[in-house]
Amino acid sequence: MGDLMHALPALTEAASNINNIEFDWVIDQNFSAIASWHPAVRKTIKTNHRMWKTHFFSKKVREEIKEFKSQINKSNYDAVVDMQNNLKSAFVSYSTKYDVSGMDKKSSREFPAHWAYKSQIEVDKSLHAIQRQKILLSEALGYKTDLEKSFYGIEKYLFKKPNLDLPENYCVLVQNASWPTKLWSVKNWQRLIVYLEEKNIACLVPSGTNEEKKRADEIVSQSKSAISTDIMGLNEVAFLIDKANFCICSDTGLAHLSAVVSTPSITLYGPTNPKLIGTFGTSQTHIIAEEGKMANISLEEVLATLKI
Repeated sequence: MGDLMHALPALTEAASNINNIEFDWVIDQNFSAIASWHPAVRKTIKTNHRMWKTHFFSKKVREEIKEFKSQINKSNYDAVVDMQNNLKSAFVSYSTKYDVSGMDKKSSREFPAHWAYKSQIEVDKSLHAIQRQKILLSEALGYKTDLEKSFYGIEKYLFKKPNLDLPENYCVLVQNASWPTKLWSVKNWQRLIVYLEEKNIACLVPSGTNEEKKRADEIVSQSKSAISTDIMGLNEVAFLIDKANFCICSDTGLAHLSAVVSTPSITLYGPTNPKLIGTFGTSQTHIIAEEGKMANISLEEVLATLKI
């Protein structure tokens, strides 16, 4: 999810340099809402990589891949650019009839993704992912990028208020993460909620899967006002984060959503490097764990950073 949000500033910059440019975005169906937020995106071409990966030889998957290829190949594109440059996206690039632009051998995120690209572009790996994608798209389409400016450029009219009575003052706690090593302890989240309740700030804890929901339920179990929300779509979660006073997040996709909508956020980093893939934008603060271990981030450090 974060990778997709990192692409938004590149699209915004391209639209400011090329009049009337339109994009079709090949995107996983679980995250297709992200593409719909950008006004330069004409349509989405949805993939289902999770099923494709585990049921590649099934009839249903073969039919889905055939339909996907038909959708992408029946249009006449002026350019096709692989913005992710990993093996998953390279499979998509290789499936098209077009000459695809992507990062070269030294720049691609995963080897040998570069084999799928006719035009290979060198991009410094030490830069943040947003800057890397801006360089890639500008080189592919032929304009000069400005790495000092990064505007996400989304529109919010598709955000949807969930069926929930929102407190007047609330924050969003994003406790989930794809790696166990990125998780802050349940006990720390519970202690944080107690502190925020004393400040008359309610806590909303969203989830994207049943497993995340169980953990969220445990986190709010001892609270009087905290809410473990039902599993909801991205447009509803975006509404919650957009209207929140602030967010405190694990290193996961929804942390990047707080940056996209400019909600002040603190994101907790353990084994990953925020200089390369951290939240990027206004009012974004990073707490980096010593030795890359989330247990080394104390509640006191979070509260000192929060300053309320």
